[in-house]
Amino acid sequence: MTYPTFNMDHHWLPFTPNRSFQQDPRIFVAAEGMHFTTHDGRQVIDGISSLWCVAAGHNRREINEAIKRQLDTLDYATAFNASNDQAFKAAEMIAAMAPGDLNKVLFCNSGSEAADTSLKVALAYHRARGEGHRNVFIGRERGYHGVGFGGMSVGGIPANRKVFGTALLPRVDHMRFIHDPVNHAYIHGVEPEWSEDLLLELENRILPLHDPSNVAAVIVEPVAGSAGWYLPPKGYLKRLREICDKHGILLIFDEVITGFGRLGTNFGADYYGVVPDMLNFAKCVTNGVIPLGGVVCSDRIYNAMMAANASSSEYAIEFFHGYTYSGHPVACAAAIATLELFKRDNLFERAADMGKVLGDAMHDALKGLPNVIGIRSLGLAGAVELAPAPGAPGKRGYEIFMDCFRHGVMVRAAGDSVVLCPPYIVEKEHIERIVTVLADAIRKCV
Repeated sequence: MTYPTFNMDHHWLPFTPNRSFQQDPRIFVAAEGMHFTTHDGRQVIDGISSLWCVAAGHNRREINEAIKRQLDTLDYATAFNASNDQAFKAAEMIAAMAPGDLNKVLFCNSGSEAADTSLKVALAYHRARGEGHRNVFIGRERGYHGVGFGGMSVGGIPANRKVFGTALLPRVDHMRFIHDPVNHAYIHGVEPEWSEDLLLELENRILPLHDPSNVAAVIVEPVAGSAGWYLPPKGYLKRLREICDKHGILLIFDEVITGFGRLGTNFGADYYGVVPDMLNFAKCVTNGVIPLGGVVCSDRIYNAMMAANASSSEYAIEFFHGYTYSGHPVACAAAIATLELFKRDNLFERAADMGKVLGDAMHDALKGLPNVIGIRSLGLAGAVELAPAPGAPGKRGYEIFMDCFRHGVMVRAAGDSVVLCPPYIVEKEHIERIVTVLADAIRKCV
């Protein structure tokens, strides 16, 4: 049997070592359920929900049919001075799932755009209230908020920032990272308890340095996903909420990874019992089928911005922001079908149940293997951390990723942490296969 060849001269792959990829290409041509089919006919288990996106598994007919119906009805309509029925319905469904008074949805196309949108909302909100001097943002070390200049500025992953430093936002600071590699190397389904208050630095150094009256917002991931699935200390997010409330600072949760069921709840905000002022989403909202993202804002933010323009003319725009594809009707139709599917099949509850299976398997099979220095699991996700190879950080993670792929399992390397986050439809035998292949790869990578 012959397989297709590909012209490698024109496609520049993102976040990929392109030179080595061209020597050993990994190209998918089909997918079904838990598996990809590669260009050379092999089956590969999707152990990472195809970058945290495909929660309900691949090629779900319900979503595909909704997209086809929408294409036959309304393919596209501008979002400026008009809208479409699917956008209103999707916004209603998402707002109903969001916690507290998060009821206003601004659509965009990706997590990166959601991050930049939420930062712009924060600035506009404070200006509308007469506090335009609030223009400092606070992120966290090793946080990830996409690849827009705003998101990179508040993000804290050095490799994502170093080339672009001269163009990053100037009035940004970063809180201390949330992981203790000595006392909390191995965490399984619990919140790590610290003997110190990680947020004392925020209260005693960062906020006094900038003056809290100048700070617009703090943005964090409830769980640090892209860095390698790092869990916040017990009570951390509640205390962060209290500090923000004390100083009139907006709290933004970036839930592009934790949103829509990964922790067994609608959002990470629900899991931790904390309601932010804004919540960023993307990825699982359409099962990864079509790009869609957004920001769910509190009624308080929306009402303040409307009130600030109450005396303006009827044609005055309250917020100068948006995208050509904001609330795209086909993407919103995909979101509606996806959210209905999640509910019908109880997939969030299933994620919680299978998360225990995944965590047990990872800790049982991987702890004690060569170079393993930590394992972190919560919800339907986990990461195994490896000691970096001398003088070559990231080498072990990449080699393990490659070995797993050659043996039919897709994992994700985040530096020297290897992350597993399978679709919610994963079965016990899939988890056993994924973890067995990963364990074998770790043993070989010495």
